[in-house]
Amino acid sequence: MATASVTPEVVVGAPPASTTPVTLTPAAINKVREIMATQTPVPAGLRIGVVGGGCSGFQYSMSFENQSGMMDKVYKFEDLKVFVDATSAMYLQNCTVDYVETLEAAGFKFENAAVKSTCGCGSSFSV
Repeated sequence: MATASVTPEVVVGAPPASTTPVTLTPAAINKVREIMATQTPVPAGLRIGVVGGGCSGFQYSMSFENQSGMMDKVYKFEDLKVFVDATSAMYLQNCTVDYVETLEAAGFKFENAAVKSTCGCGSSFSV
């Protein structure tokens, strides 16, 4: 699976770029750009996070944002800004987000090495 290079924006007190918590594949970046282009106004970037919930304890979240939050780190994948809050970053270490299209379904797929188990429907996980 190919991944895009990331260039973190300058954030005061930010860790080195080698600690980028999440990676997006080119397919994911292209799909996010495509969806963002249909929004009015066009969002500033994509928020990727982890929230409590689901039958296994945690769920991934993705939403568009107009600006970063006070506790966010901002990463750039090509020209796409990705906002990740400090708590979510802990659960997203070495996580790859891909966009997959099959005959049955299409959507974003999270591959996270830290996940110990997932629920039957695949929408939540535990660490």
